[in-house]
Amino acid sequence: MAGHDTELSGYVRLPNRGFLRLSGPDRLTFLQGLVSNDVKAVAPGHAVYSCLLTPQGKFLHDFFLIADGDSLLIECEADRRADLAQRLKMYKLRSKIEIAEAEYGVFAAFATAPSLPGAIAYPDPRAAALGMRLLSLADIEGPALPYEAYDRLRIANAVPDGSRDMEVGKAILLENNIDLLNGVAWDKGCYTGQELTARTRYRGLIKKRLVPVRIAGAVPPVGSPLIENGAEVGEMRSASGDLGLALLRFERLRRPGPIVVDGAVLTPEPTPALAAIIDQPQA
Repeated sequence: MAGHDTELSGYVRLPNRGFLRLSGPDRLTFLQGLVSNDVKAVAPGHAVYSCLLTPQGKFLHDFFLIADGDSLLIECEADRRADLAQRLKMYKLRSKIEIAEAEYGVFAAFATAPSLPGAIAYPDPRAAALGMRLLSLADIEGPALPYEAYDRLRIANAVPDGSRDMEVGKAILLENNIDLLNGVAWDKGCYTGQELTARTRYRGLIKKRLVPVRIAGAVPPVGSPLIENGAEVGEMRSASGDLGLALLRFERLRRPGPIVVDGAVLTPEPTPALAAIIDQPQA
C-alpha cells in the first residue's frame, strides 16, 4: 500500500481546470446516453465522475458532473475544454440543450481548510482521501498547500490525471482504475463505448493496471516503456518527485521484488483495492 502521502490538511488550488455549462430540458437524457456513469445520480452536494469514450470504448475525456440550479457544470481539463464541447455538439442533433463555457476557480479542501462562503462544494467522488472540491469565483484567503502535495496524494491513491495518464483514443477505463474510482455505472443503459467496457469486465480481459510506484533513481519519461531483463513489463505515466504511476502487467506485479529498469528501481505500492485485484487467481 502506498504510504507517506495519504493525508493533507488545508487546501490546494487546482490549476488547469475548465468548465462547460450544459442547460436545457434534455440535459440529463442527452448525457445519459453518452457517458460512462449514471447522470441521474447528480444532485446538489453530490457530483458524479464520468468519462466520454470512443464507440470502441477508448478514453476521450474524464470530468465531473455537478448540479448548479437548472443546469449541469462539467469540470474538465482546461486545455481540452474546446475539444470536449465540440464532441458533445456532434451528438446534440435535436436535443434541447445549450453548451457554453463557464469560469470557476477549483480548490481541493481538507481538514482545517478555511471556509469559502457561496462556493459549490462536494466530496471528490473518486476517493474520500482526495477531500472536498470547492468551485468559486472568489479566492480562499490564507496560504495554500503546494500543488505537488495534492499531486502526490492523487498518485498514492492510484488516480489518473486525465490525458496526462490516459492516452486519448487508446486508454481503456479498467486498466486505469476508473471502475475503482466510481466512474462507471454497470447497471445503466447503453452509452457510447459501453459494449467494450462491459466486455473487458465480464470476460476478465484486463491484464494490466495503473499502479503507484516508489522511484529510486532517474524518473522514466512519461509514456516510456519499462523494460526489465529485455521484457516490457509496463509503461511509465505521471510522477511527482519519487512517486509515480505506471501501467504494469499483472504477470510482473505478481512476482515479488522491485522493478529494475535502466537508471531506476520502481517499487509497486498498490492500494488495497488494487492489491486485491492483483492477488486474484489467474484465469
